[in-house]
Order: sequence, then C-alpha cells, then structure tokens
Amino acid sequence: MAKKPAKRISRKTNPQKKSRHEEAVKSEPADLTVTKEQKSEVADLPIVGIGASAGGLEAFERFFSKMPDDCGIAFVLVSHFAPSYKSLMPDLLKKYTKMDVYQVEDGMEVKPNTIYIIPPNKDIILQKGILLLMEPFMSRGIRHPIDAFFRSLAENQNEKAICIVLSGTGTEGTLGLQAVKAEGGFVIVQSPESAVYDGMPRSAIATGLADLILSPEKMPDELLKYVGRSLKIARKRPEEAFVLPENINKIFAVIREKTGNDFSDYKQSTIKRRIEKRMFIHNIERIQDYIRFLQQNPDEARTLFKEFLIVVTKFFRDHESFETLKEKVIPELLKDRLSNQPVRVWVVGCSTGEEAHSIAMLFREYMDESLKNYNVQIFATDIDSDSIEKARLGVFPDSIANDVSQERLKRFFIKEKNTYKIKKEIREMIVFSVQNVIKDPPFSKLDLLSCRNLLIYMNPRLQRKVFPIFHYALNRDGFLFLGNSETVGESVDLFSIVDRKWKIYKRKGEVSAPHRGFDLSMQPTEYDLRQPLRIEPKGYTEKMPELIEKMLLDLYAPPCVIINERAEIRYFHGRTGKYLEPAPGEAKFNILDMAKEGLKPKLHKAVFDAQKQKKDIFYKGIQVKIDGDYQIINLTVKPLGESDSLREWMIVIFEEVPTPATKQKEKVSYKPGEATKRIAELERELKDKKESLQITIEELETSNEELKSTNEELQSSNEELQSTNEELETSREELQSLNEELSTVNSELQDKIQELSQANNDMNNLLASIDIATVFLDNDLRIKKFTPAAAELINLIQSDIGRPISNISTNLVYYDLVNDIKDVQHTLIPNEKEVQDKKDSWYLTRILPYRTVENVIDGVILTFVDITELTKLKIAEKSARVYAEGIVNTVREPLIILNADLRVVTANRSFYQTFQVSPEETEDKLIYDLGNRQWDIGALRELLEKILPESNTFENFEVEHYFPILGHRKMLLNARRITQEDRGNPMILLAIEEITER
Repeated sequence: MAKKPAKRISRKTNPQKKSRHEEAVKSEPADLTVTKEQKSEVADLPIVGIGASAGGLEAFERFFSKMPDDCGIAFVLVSHFAPSYKSLMPDLLKKYTKMDVYQVEDGMEVKPNTIYIIPPNKDIILQKGILLLMEPFMSRGIRHPIDAFFRSLAENQNEKAICIVLSGTGTEGTLGLQAVKAEGGFVIVQSPESAVYDGMPRSAIATGLADLILSPEKMPDELLKYVGRSLKIARKRPEEAFVLPENINKIFAVIREKTGNDFSDYKQSTIKRRIEKRMFIHNIERIQDYIRFLQQNPDEARTLFKEFLIVVTKFFRDHESFETLKEKVIPELLKDRLSNQPVRVWVVGCSTGEEAHSIAMLFREYMDESLKNYNVQIFATDIDSDSIEKARLGVFPDSIANDVSQERLKRFFIKEKNTYKIKKEIREMIVFSVQNVIKDPPFSKLDLLSCRNLLIYMNPRLQRKVFPIFHYALNRDGFLFLGNSETVGESVDLFSIVDRKWKIYKRKGEVSAPHRGFDLSMQPTEYDLRQPLRIEPKGYTEKMPELIEKMLLDLYAPPCVIINERAEIRYFHGRTGKYLEPAPGEAKFNILDMAKEGLKPKLHKAVFDAQKQKKDIFYKGIQVKIDGDYQIINLTVKPLGESDSLREWMIVIFEEVPTPATKQKEKVSYKPGEATKRIAELERELKDKKESLQITIEELETSNEELKSTNEELQSSNEELQSTNEELETSREELQSLNEELSTVNSELQDKIQELSQANNDMNNLLASIDIATVFLDNDLRIKKFTPAAAELINLIQSDIGRPISNISTNLVYYDLVNDIKDVQHTLIPNEKEVQDKKDSWYLTRILPYRTVENVIDGVILTFVDITELTKLKIAEKSARVYAEGIVNTVREPLIILNADLRVVTANRSFYQTFQVSPEETEDKLIYDLGNRQWDIGALRELLEKILPESNTFENFEVEHYFPILGHRKMLLNARRITQEDRGNPMILLAIEEITER
C-alpha cells in the first residue's frame, strides 16, 4: 500500500527574498494557512533536527534501526548533497524504519512518526510547523544548511528544540546547536570514536554545550526518555513541577556556595528549564532528591552553574544594529579626539568573544576609512571562565562565514583548515577577563558600554542594580548599546535615546553615590525607586538659578519658563499664571499638562519641533482662554544653546498682544461679515485640534516602538518597505565598500612589502651561509641570483645578474649545460648529472624548475654539490672490489660469502663449477635452500648456528653428504666471521675443500 505524502501548506511568495539565512528565518511568509487544531498539534509535536555530513548515512541507519516506529516524533535530516546529485537517502532509510520517509517539498507540514530529508541544492527552515525551502546561501563557496535549520528550529521551538549532530567533517552544526542551547533546547552529539568522520562531533563537543555524547544506536532510548519527561512536565501545573520558592532557593544556595555566584535574581522560567534538564540527565524525578544529589556532588553544581549561563553569541548579531553603531556612535566618539587619548569600551557578558571582536572590527574599519589611528581599548568580561579562555584564543569555526562578510573574513581573519583565527591587530585591541558585573568593581571612564542580550535574563530588581553601575562607568556623553529586546526600563532618567530601534542610549546627567546607592567601593546596591531622582542637566550648580535670572532680565521682559527635554518646568520667570495652571490630581510640572485652553496644541507642537529641529519655533496670534475670555499671545520656544550646561534646556516665552476692548452682549448675533470671521476662527481652532491630535498620535507611535510586543507583527507588515529600504541602503553601501576595499588593498600591500622584505633578508642570509653553489635563472635563462660558492665555479660577478647563462664561461667540463637547462624548462622533469671541472673536482649538478607559491613555473634553479671526496671513495672502493674479486676467483677451492641471515651474498667461480649452479640460483638465497635443499645438512646447521657464533671461526670441519647430482662427497669446511667497520651486520666466509678421494 502506497504511503500518503505529508500535507503541503500553500504560501504566498515574496518576489524580493532576502539572501541570508538569518533574514529568511526572521521574515515570515505572507500567508501560512494553519488551523487552530494544527497549531495545537504543532505545539505538542517534538521536532528533532539531525545534522550530518560525511559518514552520515551510516549514522542515520544505526540511529533509525533502534528508533521505534510509533515514537510520536518528527525528524528533519539535514545533510550535504552535491547540487546536481539525486539523493537516494529516502529509499535507503526505508530499509531501517517503517516510519514515513519523504524528501522535503516547499510548504510541507510536519507530522509525527515521519522523517523529512533535505533535497539537494536547497536550504530548509522551519516556521510554525511548516518546512520551507530556500535558495542555498553560499559563503566563500561553502554552504551551511545544518546551522541554518538548527537556528530556525531554535527560534520556532524555543526550549522544546532538539538537535543531534552526527558524523561529518568541518565545524557544521556548531553555531546552530549554540542557538538551540540558548533557547534551553536539548543537544545530543555522536561520540567521536563511533563516527566515521569526527570533525563535526568534536567541534560540537568543544563548545561544552552537549547534553549527551552517545553512539547513534544509544541515542533513541535517551531521546525518548527526554521527550516523555518534557511532555510530562509541560502538562503539569507549575506548583506540581516545583515547590517554589523554597526548592529553587536551596539550589541557588548550593550554587552560591560552590561557585560564589548568585542566580536568585535571574528569571525563574529560564532557571527552571535548566534544572529540569539536569534532573532528566541523572534520571531524578523529585526535586528534593536532586537538591540532595547537588549537595553531594560538587561537579554537578559546577555543571548546573554552566547550564544557567547562556553561552551563545555570534558575530554582528542583529547586523543593522552594528551598522548603526558604526554610522552614529563611532564617528561621534572619535570626533575631535586626540590620537593619544584612548577610546575605552566595555563589553559586558562577552561570552566567547564574538561581539567584542565585532566592535573592534568596526573601530578598525572606521580608522582605516578616516586614515587616522586611535588607541582603542576594549575590555570584554564574562562570568564564565571557560568562555573567556575560548575568547582569548580567537579561533572560531568556519561556519562564521554565514555571519561575517567575505571582505571582513579576508581583512580580519586567517583561514586555518576548518577554522578562522582573528588577526593580531584586532586581538591586541581587546582585554578579556572574568568578572561578575554585580559583585565586581566596574570599569570606569568609558566611552561605550555594550551589554546585549544579558539583561533579558535578569528580573527588574536586578536590572535596577545594573543600570546605575553602567551610568557610573560611562563618561559624560558616553553611549550604552543594548540588545534588540532590551530597554533601560525604569532608568529613563539616566539615559537618553539615540536610536530607538536598535537600543542605543546616551548617558545624561551627573551621578551621585548617595542617590544612586553606589558607593566608592564600587559595590552596587539597590536604590529606592520611590524617591524621585533629581537628574539635572550637565553643568548644573546651586548658582544656576541666579545665572539664569540675570540672563533673563538682560534679554527678555515677557513671562517665560525654562523646561527640560521632557517638557518639565525647571524655572519660572514673570507672571506665567495667566497661561499656565496646575492640572488636577498629583502635582506635576509638565508644561503641556499645565497649559490653558487654546495654548496646548501650539505649545505641544512648538516644544516637539524645537527639540527635534534644534532651532527656535515661533507662533503668532494664538488665542488663549483666560478668565472666560480669549487673549491673543505670541509663543516662542527657544533652545538655550550648545554649551554643556544648557544643551538640554529650552525657554518658552509668552508675549501678550494688546487687543481693543469689546463690549459683552447678552445676546450674541452675527452680521454676515462677523459670521464669516467666526467660521474662520472655528476652522482655525479645528486645525489646531487636528495638529494637537496628530502630535499626540506621533508621540504614541514613538512610545509604542519601545514595546517589544508589537515587534513581530510590525516587521511582518513592513516587510516590503524594509526590502525596498535595504535595496537603497545596499546601493549606498556599495559606494562605501569601494573606499573600504581601497583601504584594505593598501593595508595588504604594506603587509606584503614587510613580508617580502623579511623573506628577502632570510634568503640572503641563507644563501650566504650554505656552501652549495646555486644559481637562479628566469624564464629567459637570465641570471637572477647566485650564491657566493657559485661565483668561483661559474666565474660570476655581481654585474652578471641579468645576463644569459649561455654568455657565461664556466669552469665545468659540461658542454650540454644550456641544452639540459632548456630540456628541464620544457619538460619540467628535473635533471641530475655528475660533472667534472677543469681542476679535476667532481660536482653533482641538479637542474630543477623554479615554482612559485601559486605553482607557476618562473625559471630554473641550478645547484652544484661538491662530491669530489665521495667520487674518490667510490673509485677506490671499486678498485678494491675488483682486486678482491680477482683474488677470490683465482682460489681453486669453492668459496661462499653469507650475510648474518645466512643468505648468499656471493660465491666464486669454483663454487659454481663444482656444485653445478648459477649465480641467479644462488645469490640472495638461504644457504639451506640451494640446489633443492641439498645444503640442508644437520652438521652444517650446527656449524653455522651454534659453533660459529660462539668462536667466530672454525677450521677443517669434516662433513660427509650425498648430493643428488654429484653423489657422495666428503668435505672440509673452514669458516670465519668477518666484521666490517662501516657496516653493522657481520659476514661469514665459508671455504669448502673436497677430500672425497683421500
């Protein structure tokens, strides 16, 4: 019976698809038709992502052969296939499981007891229980489909995400499993010894985030236990799963005792998920039992501490936020800064260092673009010592190519097999250290403080401790850089907004230790939020009112008030009661709340425009209702200046316009002209109301941008506008990148010049130190360089550089030298000859092609090694050998020479004639195997193996033996062990004298 294919869900396609996986995962399809029942099923359905590469098929087979067919789990298999390869994996896996196996089609709905396999030349992501196919993203020619799917799995499944990393080369899956772990998901990795290729498993294990490390056949049992326990816990009421807060506080106490770190102010939901996972791994049901286990096992306490930490980050996280940092913040920090004045940056919760390195790269890029150099000091801290150690190494998996542009990879990294290593110029800008931001003293006099995606794990009480520390640490006008999901919360009096979308703030006001609850010992404590915080503008002093009074008397006579950036009145001058009055309820000094009827709309707009445009705003002829009548006034809102003491202040001036007195009539009647005038007044009032309403709407929209709850829907509805905006920004970035490339090329050329200079120095010293005559020729056989030893041999002087070798008269008796050089140049086959010079010296001449680093032939190398002494020794040895052989062959008795293994080295002519054998049948043969084993004589064995090793010689040893060809023979044997000084193994000389006839 044929299997029914999994249901496909139709979706509207976006013609302007984003190219990167991250953007693809974040952007939702325009329409996913999913019913409420389907949503409920997806919410409870465990979805397991499995990544593998080389050797993955075997691991898949071992895994699914042990996985029950009714497990209730959906599996998504992501492997590496060639783009044009037709995958046979669905058919192969069907032999090992009865579950439905499909190759994924776009929009396919995920169902339980089903296996989904990625198709070739596609990337796959998960959204709301739907599998979507994306065009593959290539980074430096490398795809990372496993990381892309794991990240989408983490974003959609959160703490229910489960990923498995199996056999494969490289580092694929490492960054993806970090995303799963950050959401509280479950990670299983194949044990390296059970993998065909252990590159991916070892890279995953090195992160320290793997919950279990098992062979594939052992994974199904543990996976089913985890899924069953997770569903059981999810269906319990919170009080059934944990008795709070007593049990959690006991665990915090143990962690605090063992590690010195307190997690009591971290968000309970995150903490609970980590504890549940550790209980599952140790197969502990009751939390009281786990507390006891924790107390008795210090290693488990340290492991749980590591679980509480969110060890996840990546380069340029929320890429646009870093571009905003580069465009808005870094130019402001470096403007008018002296080259010897350091720029101090603190990266809080740096994890393994990606964010700190990202910021360092931004500063380096800006300095290269501006052709200026500054002393940038980046202090990167984290509570996890293991993460700090990894950050100090500066070595990252090659899958960071998904997050770092090719230009930055080339500019700031060194490729090493399956990793990228940060270059020294970036690494030296950063100091990594272990620090607890709550307990330990903070850094001070900072220009930029980055704390991204750390505050989201802290409760409001802990956040109220942290922000005064940040405020204290920053310089005046220093910047605070938060994560996309974070705000300053209740600390709005400490920081002003620079960029609402990407959460960049600017420090404002002065800090006072008594008001902030932060003493000189740098130990932050919680301050009382019920007491109003007095944040004065920069440069505020007790004599400021007197200075302002004098300035106002000199410049202005009309009534006016001084307000701050939040429209709060800080100073009154003159009789302003005609235009302002306290609003009912709690006492407030907001000028917009105190404005009388008719004044508020224009005043609201004037304050808003003056603050935004940084210029004077003037309105003429405003009708204000005073004591039941209308008074015409002129309104001016004026920023006080650009100095530090007045930058955030504005003055609001009320100028009364005299009007002719009018008699009040009991009955109002209008003449035709007066009616028109009255209509115009009403229209003007209506216009003012509309403007006031418009301003209110704008302010409401601005405030709503800070609420994270609207983020997802807002991004979805504005997708098309964002795509258009990105295209415009891309055009601008292309122009900017041209300048960056020119700066990069210039920097690279300088590095190359330094390397070339060093290499040239090394080469000159090497050539001068060796005693081998060497000559380098170019492709035209012209001399490029030569060693001092070559100068005498080939009659070379320094001015011969550039001359053809054929024009040089050498001292060698080598008439075919030029022809041999040309042959090597043509065939690329090295040539080697022994030649003699005119002084009867001998040289080993080698001619080899000259290969560059790029494997390009760029000339020829000649080397001449003096072998005169060696040649003389060879000649002498040959003469001695001929002499010895002549003597041996002259002896009438048979002689044979054996080596230490009793194999025949050689024999004389008499031996071959006497025993009727040839040299081919004799030499290198075991003596016992000669002539159909006719020499396998017991007496001879005893002679050679026992007597001779002990005495080194024997004489006239009589042996009788029957030889198949010769018949019965009687012989006297004489033997001697011969030890040569230049050879380690001894030789045996055996002389045979026949005495049969005696």
